[in-house]
Amino acid sequence: MGSAVAGGDSAAELLLRAAALVPPAYYALAALLLACAFLYRFLELHLIGDLLRGLRGGRVALTFHPASLVYHRVASKCRSLHGRYLATPWLASPHLQTLFLSISGRPPSFTYRRQLYTVRDGGTIALDWLLASDCEEADNDFCDGVISRDDSTPIVVVIPGLTSDSTAAYVKHLVFSMASKGWNVVVSNHRGLGGISITSDCFYNAGWTEDFREIINYLHQKYQQSPLFAVGTSIGANILVKYLGEEGEGTPVAGAVSICSPWDLLVTNRFIQRKLVQRCYDKALAIGLKGYAQLHQPVLARLANWEDIRKSRSIREFDRHATCVVAKYETVDTFYRRCSSANFIGGVSVPLLCVSALDDPLCTREAIPWDECRANKNIVLATTDNGGHLAFFQGLTAGKLWWVGATAEFLLALHDSPCMHRRKAQEHGLQTSLESSIDKSPYVNFMEDGMVTAVTNADSNNSDSDNPISNEMELRNGMIDLQQNANATEIQNGCDHSSQGNVTPAQGHVGSQQNPEHTDKIQDAIAPVKKSINQLARSQGRSVWLLAYIAFVTSWPLLGTLGFILFRKKFRNSLPAKWLRN
Repeated sequence: MGSAVAGGDSAAELLLRAAALVPPAYYALAALLLACAFLYRFLELHLIGDLLRGLRGGRVALTFHPASLVYHRVASKCRSLHGRYLATPWLASPHLQTLFLSISGRPPSFTYRRQLYTVRDGGTIALDWLLASDCEEADNDFCDGVISRDDSTPIVVVIPGLTSDSTAAYVKHLVFSMASKGWNVVVSNHRGLGGISITSDCFYNAGWTEDFREIINYLHQKYQQSPLFAVGTSIGANILVKYLGEEGEGTPVAGAVSICSPWDLLVTNRFIQRKLVQRCYDKALAIGLKGYAQLHQPVLARLANWEDIRKSRSIREFDRHATCVVAKYETVDTFYRRCSSANFIGGVSVPLLCVSALDDPLCTREAIPWDECRANKNIVLATTDNGGHLAFFQGLTAGKLWWVGATAEFLLALHDSPCMHRRKAQEHGLQTSLESSIDKSPYVNFMEDGMVTAVTNADSNNSDSDNPISNEMELRNGMIDLQQNANATEIQNGCDHSSQGNVTPAQGHVGSQQNPEHTDKIQDAIAPVKKSINQLARSQGRSVWLLAYIAFVTSWPLLGTLGFILFRKKFRNSLPAKWLRN
């Protein structure tokens, strides 16, 4: 018996024969199951989990300070923030949602009204408007393509993400939703995007807040009756939160929403280089950045090494060869650290809703500043288990984005609440008193007639001028800026200029001229200055007496001690000293 087994086939041959008896269809089925399991893990699908939860979705988790009025009076009234989010079943993956948003997104169809704004360094920004009246049959508040300065309709300023503009699907979803609810919406496109050429040597980046700051101040000055709100998406959210932290109480923004912010640029950059699927996103975004650079090659090639930019294969390489060179950062890590919005959360003084998906394939949950958001009473952080990057599709047809509805609910509730931010710093404009400029100006001239003016180069070059009042003067952040022009186009009617693409060149100067021959006007201008001088004189007199009192109170123990040491012998022989010894 043993010899029969020994002379027979080996164990391996027997296994091969047994495997050959299995039908090929079974092997195909097993391979299909393994491929499905691999794709389920690779694409991070969550359809089985949704089915096990009865297709109810996951709860929205809120993080906030226990004493936050923004939560108790605003966010608590938003049903979306206290409900559940269920992703579209056939898009039950963060990668599928993000991919579908970039390919289609099913945005609503409408036409913007374009306005070109020229910033102080000569750069051009395209402002694309959709007004509430554009979504209504009757046109009551909009006439000939211009918003009335007395209109009190709220304005929402939208900041798109990286290499995105007003035509992006998620931007159009948000813009149409807010305009349909009776608000005016304007998309502040980044420099060089929206079909606009680069007209200066400055490019936008993840930490560039100057353009948004100037746009906000311009809108606040022009439409002073309209409360301003802001919504930032992706890189735009990083710019928005960084701006709010820099400005603090001085911003005219009444409320804001941050969607899928990267928060910490260094952590996010390391995350997208970690796994295979994230590296695919990294290369795709690098291709988009190189396409943006290709549009403005003549300017960028003059400022940086074009060959290095063209060979960039990742976001980090592009930032090293382009962003750091143009923006003058020492290293890429220095750029990421200085421009991360997580560093500015403590300075946010505006009601702010932050929305992030924990499965975001670009902005990792590791970068979310949970503790910082919880410590700030003005911030409410809403996180969902699913949603992808800026997607959050819901419904069987994927026709809506969940975060768009949550944003609209939050802003509407904030507008109806007493929690809207009111600017505490001095307003921009010529109506601001000259007292602040006297107190804050580094140099001051006292003229023969008692007038006080700030020293400028123009004053030194034209000392024989008879006019003590500057012809063109504007205030910015409580400081006097001389001869500052804000060139901007008015919103043009799209129907009247369709042949020109609704683009009108910027014209006009913002400023005011005063005639020195009218003495009454000069007296009116001198009056607040004299008042300030009197106040300073009175304050100086009080300060002198206060200093004398402080000096007396703080020095008499020292003087008393020295007197006792110097005259202790005489004190011992004095009559009070004898009484004490007795």
